[in-house]
Amino acid sequence: MTHIFPIRVYYEDTDMGGIVYHANYLRYIERARSDWVRNLGNDQNAMREAGIVWVVRKIEAEYLAAARFDEELVVETEMSKLSGVRLTMTQLVKRGETEIFRATVTAVCMNSDGKPVRLPAEIRALL
Repeated sequence: MTHIFPIRVYYEDTDMGGIVYHANYLRYIERARSDWVRNLGNDQNAMREAGIVWVVRKIEAEYLAAARFDEELVVETEMSKLSGVRLTMTQLVKRGETEIFRATVTAVCMNSDGKPVRLPAEIRALL
């Protein structure tokens, strides 16, 4: 199932030429991932209180076209792989039907000591 998250490009998101600054795409996809796991029923605050947090282990990103000030974009998030310790997602930023940014994101869970842990069974069940 694909999760859709709308984004509007604000002036603060752009460089001097009115084009979205490259690092802001990472912020956009982070917001979309957070919204996606929340909508699945994963309470990240409860996870943190239990001593487990999501962390990004790897991102592969492709910048395909420029987005500009005041445009309406959407971030599409879809799970592409799930194992006992990793969740891999494909995230697309689109303007209409035009794909302008693509990322493959691998996330893992870590405990409060900074050590990787298996994804909790209740999270795997949600996915």
